[in-house]
Amino acid sequence: MNGKKNTSAMIFAALGIAINIVLGSVANFLSIPLVFLDTIGTIFTAAIFGPWWGALTGGLTNLVQGVISDPRNIPFALVNIAVGLIVGFIARKYKFNLKTAVITGMILAVVAPLIGTPIATYVYGGITGDFNDVIFTWLVQSGQKIFTAAFIPRIASNIVDKILSSVLVALLIKRLPSNLINGAK
Repeated sequence: MNGKKNTSAMIFAALGIAINIVLGSVANFLSIPLVFLDTIGTIFTAAIFGPWWGALTGGLTNLVQGVISDPRNIPFALVNIAVGLIVGFIARKYKFNLKTAVITGMILAVVAPLIGTPIATYVYGGITGDFNDVIFTWLVQSGQKIFTAAFIPRIASNIVDKILSSVLVALLIKRLPSNLINGAK
Protein backbone atom coordinates (compact mmCIF):
# COMPACT_ATOMS: atom_id res chain seq x y z
CA MET A 1 0.00 0.00 0.00
CA ASN A 2 2.81 2.44 0.84
CA GLY A 3 4.39 1.93 -2.61
CA LYS A 4 1.05 2.64 -4.25
CA LYS A 5 0.65 5.78 -2.11
CA ASN A 6 4.13 7.00 -3.08
CA THR A 7 3.42 6.36 -6.74
CA SER A 8 0.17 8.30 -6.50
CA ALA A 9 1.93 11.12 -4.67
CA MET A 10 4.63 11.32 -7.36
CA ILE A 11 1.98 11.46 -10.08
CA PHE A 12 0.06 14.16 -8.18
CA ALA A 13 3.30 16.12 -7.58
CA ALA A 14 4.13 16.01 -11.31
CA LEU A 15 0.58 17.07 -12.11
CA GLY A 16 0.85 19.84 -9.51
CA ILE A 17 4.07 21.13 -11.08
CA ALA A 18 2.40 21.17 -14.51
CA ILE A 19 -0.68 22.95 -13.10
CA ASN A 20 1.51 25.59 -11.42
CA ILE A 21 3.46 26.26 -14.59
CA VAL A 22 0.50 26.25 -16.98
CA LEU A 23 -1.88 28.34 -14.86
CA GLY A 24 0.93 30.67 -13.76
CA SER A 25 1.91 31.19 -17.40
CA VAL A 26 -1.69 31.81 -18.45
CA ALA A 27 -2.24 34.37 -15.67
CA ASN A 28 1.05 36.06 -16.56
CA PHE A 29 0.29 36.04 -20.30
CA LEU A 30 -3.16 37.53 -19.71
CA SER A 31 -1.66 40.06 -17.26
CA ILE A 32 -4.45 39.46 -14.76
CA PRO A 33 -3.87 41.95 -11.96
CA LEU A 34 -3.52 40.52 -8.44
CA VAL A 35 -3.70 36.91 -9.68
CA PHE A 36 -0.76 34.56 -10.26
CA LEU A 37 -2.31 31.05 -9.97
CA ASP A 38 1.21 29.61 -9.77
CA THR A 39 0.69 27.76 -6.48
CA ILE A 40 -2.57 25.92 -7.17
CA GLY A 41 -0.72 22.66 -7.91
CA THR A 42 1.35 23.05 -4.74
CA ILE A 43 -1.76 23.70 -2.65
CA PHE A 44 -3.56 20.78 -4.29
CA THR A 45 -0.73 18.30 -3.72
CA ALA A 46 -0.12 19.48 -0.14
CA ALA A 47 -3.82 19.29 0.75
CA ILE A 48 -4.06 15.71 -0.51
CA PHE A 49 -0.62 14.22 0.28
CA GLY A 50 0.76 16.43 3.03
CA PRO A 51 3.44 19.01 3.64
CA TRP A 52 6.49 17.19 2.29
CA TRP A 53 4.93 16.37 -1.07
CA GLY A 54 3.56 19.92 -1.23
CA ALA A 55 7.00 21.39 -0.50
CA LEU A 56 8.57 19.13 -3.12
CA THR A 57 5.96 20.19 -5.69
CA GLY A 58 6.50 23.86 -4.90
CA GLY A 59 10.27 23.75 -4.95
CA LEU A 60 10.48 21.73 -8.16
CA THR A 61 7.98 24.06 -9.84
CA ASN A 62 10.30 27.03 -9.44
CA LEU A 63 13.36 25.00 -10.38
CA VAL A 64 11.69 23.76 -13.59
CA GLN A 65 10.43 27.27 -14.41
CA GLY A 66 13.90 28.63 -13.82
CA VAL A 67 15.42 26.15 -16.22
CA ILE A 68 12.82 26.34 -19.01
CA SER A 69 11.81 29.99 -18.94
CA ASP A 70 13.27 32.44 -16.42
CA PRO A 71 16.06 31.83 -13.89
CA ARG A 72 14.58 34.64 -11.74
CA ASN A 73 11.97 32.11 -10.58
CA ILE A 74 14.47 29.88 -8.78
CA PRO A 75 15.00 31.95 -5.59
CA PHE A 76 11.22 32.21 -5.16
CA ALA A 77 11.15 28.42 -4.67
CA LEU A 78 11.38 29.25 -0.96
CA VAL A 79 7.93 30.83 -1.16
CA ASN A 80 6.41 27.86 -2.97
CA ILE A 81 8.05 25.42 -0.52
CA ALA A 82 6.57 27.37 2.40
CA VAL A 83 3.14 27.27 0.73
CA GLY A 84 3.38 23.47 0.46
CA LEU A 85 4.44 23.08 4.08
CA ILE A 86 1.77 25.41 5.49
CA VAL A 87 -1.08 23.93 3.46
CA GLY A 88 0.09 20.38 4.14
CA PHE A 89 0.25 20.84 7.90
CA ILE A 90 -3.12 22.61 7.98
CA ALA A 91 -4.73 19.91 5.81
CA ARG A 92 -3.35 17.21 8.12
CA LYS A 93 -5.12 18.78 11.06
CA TYR A 94 -8.32 20.07 9.43
CA LYS A 95 -10.49 19.00 6.54
CA PHE A 96 -9.56 21.21 3.56
CA ASN A 97 -13.05 22.61 2.98
CA LEU A 98 -14.07 26.15 1.98
CA LYS A 99 -13.70 27.59 5.47
CA THR A 100 -10.26 26.05 5.92
CA ALA A 101 -9.26 27.17 2.42
CA VAL A 102 -10.17 30.81 3.11
CA ILE A 103 -8.29 30.83 6.41
CA THR A 104 -5.32 29.06 4.81
CA GLY A 105 -5.38 31.56 1.93
CA MET A 106 -5.26 34.44 4.41
CA ILE A 107 -2.28 32.87 6.20
CA LEU A 108 -0.50 32.33 2.87
CA ALA A 109 -1.31 35.92 1.85
CA VAL A 110 0.86 37.14 4.73
CA VAL A 111 3.57 34.45 4.79
CA ALA A 112 4.28 34.42 1.04
CA PRO A 113 5.10 38.16 0.86
CA LEU A 114 7.11 37.94 4.08
CA ILE A 115 9.36 35.41 2.33
CA GLY A 116 9.11 36.78 -1.22
CA THR A 117 9.68 40.47 -0.47
CA PRO A 118 13.23 40.05 0.86
CA ILE A 119 14.03 37.92 -2.20
CA ALA A 120 12.53 40.55 -4.52
CA THR A 121 14.31 43.45 -2.84
CA TYR A 122 17.73 42.01 -2.04
CA VAL A 123 18.17 39.78 -5.08
CA TYR A 124 16.34 41.87 -7.71
CA GLY A 125 16.11 45.38 -6.26
CA GLY A 126 12.32 45.09 -6.05
CA ILE A 127 11.62 44.70 -9.79
CA THR A 128 10.53 41.17 -10.65
CA GLY A 129 8.71 41.57 -13.97
CA ASP A 130 5.09 41.26 -12.88
CA PHE A 131 2.10 43.53 -12.27
CA ASN A 132 3.41 44.45 -8.81
CA ASP A 133 6.25 46.41 -10.44
CA VAL A 134 3.86 49.21 -11.41
CA ILE A 135 2.75 49.76 -7.82
CA PHE A 136 6.30 49.23 -6.55
CA THR A 137 7.67 51.95 -8.86
CA TRP A 138 4.92 54.37 -7.89
CA LEU A 139 5.51 53.77 -4.18
CA VAL A 140 9.30 54.20 -4.50
CA GLN A 141 8.81 57.43 -6.47
CA SER A 142 6.43 58.69 -3.78
CA GLY A 143 9.11 58.24 -1.13
CA GLN A 144 8.58 54.73 0.30
CA LYS A 145 11.54 52.58 1.22
CA ILE A 146 12.26 49.77 -1.25
CA PHE A 147 11.19 46.99 1.15
CA THR A 148 7.87 48.71 1.96
CA ALA A 149 7.25 49.49 -1.71
CA ALA A 150 7.86 45.83 -2.60
CA PHE A 151 5.83 44.42 0.32
CA ILE A 152 2.59 46.43 -0.09
CA PRO A 153 1.69 45.28 -3.62
CA ARG A 154 2.74 41.71 -2.80
CA ILE A 155 0.45 41.47 0.19
CA ALA A 156 -2.42 43.01 -1.78
CA SER A 157 -2.02 40.61 -4.70
CA ASN A 158 -1.47 37.62 -2.42
CA ILE A 159 -4.70 38.32 -0.53
CA VAL A 160 -6.55 37.84 -3.81
CA ASP A 161 -4.35 35.12 -5.32
CA LYS A 162 -3.80 32.83 -2.33
CA ILE A 163 -7.42 32.91 -1.15
CA LEU A 164 -8.64 32.31 -4.72
CA SER A 165 -6.13 29.49 -5.25
CA SER A 166 -7.00 27.83 -1.93
CA VAL A 167 -10.74 28.06 -2.58
CA LEU A 168 -10.36 26.62 -6.08
CA VAL A 169 -8.42 23.68 -4.63
CA ALA A 170 -11.05 23.14 -1.91
CA LEU A 171 -13.77 23.07 -4.58
CA LEU A 172 -11.72 20.60 -6.64
CA ILE A 173 -11.10 18.34 -3.64
CA LYS A 174 -14.83 18.37 -2.87
CA ARG A 175 -15.43 16.94 -6.34
CA LEU A 176 -12.78 14.20 -6.10
CA PRO A 177 -13.85 10.65 -5.23
CA SER A 178 -13.46 10.05 -1.48
CA ASN A 179 -11.47 6.84 -2.05
CA LEU A 180 -8.82 8.89 -3.87
CA ILE A 181 -8.52 11.34 -0.98
CA ASN A 182 -8.71 8.71 1.76
CA GLY A 183 -6.14 6.54 -0.02
CA ALA A 184 -3.68 9.44 -0.02
CA LYS A 185 -3.78 9.99 3.73
